[in-house]
Amino acid sequence: MRTYDFSPLYRATVGFDRVADMLDRVLTQDAGQSTYPPYNIEKLDENSYRISVAVAGFSDADLNVEQREHQLVISAKREKDEDARTYLHRGIATRAFEKRFQLADHVRVTQAVAEHGMLHIDLVREVPEALKPRRIEIGTSGTRAIEADTVEA
Repeated sequence: MRTYDFSPLYRATVGFDRVADMLDRVLTQDAGQSTYPPYNIEKLDENSYRISVAVAGFSDADLNVEQREHQLVISAKREKDEDARTYLHRGIATRAFEKRFQLADHVRVTQAVAEHGMLHIDLVREVPEALKPRRIEIGTSGTRAIEADTVEA
């Protein structure tokens, strides 16, 4: 198993400790994480994403989608079949699962739709106005003096 030293990141940046912790957590969990059920992550445009999970055999009532702070949790639990069935071949797995996805800041779930054996979860990144780039007007030195007097007064 490989280990990574993130101390150079801590020495050269401020406020990125959460990113390093997330990378460390993902790298340690990735080796043993289940690939069931299969899923896709699509980037629809610059600020829109879609996660599609194959959920054949599960009803809407069996599925649960939650957003907890910076994490999306998708889980399914199927109640036992009332009528005991005898399978000659069982290729469609309907075992319980839980998938977790780390979400970036300002990413939220807009909708979840189950259709044709697929669960589609749409996400959007909504950057607040205060964090968007803004143009700063460049004034003359006379304007600057007036603004300085206004601030002091």
